Amino acid sequence: MPLTDLNQVIEDTLAERELKYQSPAAGRYFVTLPGTKKLQTNVWLRVNPHALVLEAFVCRRPDEAFEDVYRFMLRRNAKLYGVAYTIDQLGDIYLVGRVSHGSVTPDELDRLLGQVLEAADGDFNTLLEIGFASSIQREYEWRVSRGESLANLKAFEHMLTPSSPQV
Repeated sequence: MPLTDLNQVIEDTLAERELKYQSPAAGRYFVTLPGTKKLQTNVWLRVNPHALVLEAFVCRRPDEAFEDVYRFMLRRNAKLYGVAYTIDQLGDIYLVGRVSHGSVTPDELDRLLGQVLEAADGDFNTLLEIGFASSIQREYEWRVSRGESLANLKAFEHMLTPSSPQV
């Protein structure tokens, strides 16, 4: 498929699905997918000479339990369609995928973006629970001590120590 046609398929699909995106250069698309647990997931779509590359930031490098986080990601990779978890040189977590130009259709692009959203949004709290448990507990204790809102920690109330007040 000629690159101009591929770019048109991408732009038409993003517009039809009413997804917010920016295109800072030809063949480069910064797409924002709305979420629930992770408020939004940003995805780069890059048209390379032989493939469309997807890359989405999921969360920063875990503070703890690295092996458990990586084990979760590897097991999860076996169930994902068209994308896989990876880490960058800093240890930050991403979802990445590659699709040959000839395979990019509106339905396939929709399916890939849907998989990115389902994984990034659906796995977000689990990744935080595994890799940031101590930080979540400290944040909770700090908020309780200052009388701050606990609303956005509600999803983690099952992790709190028994001596801590419940959210």
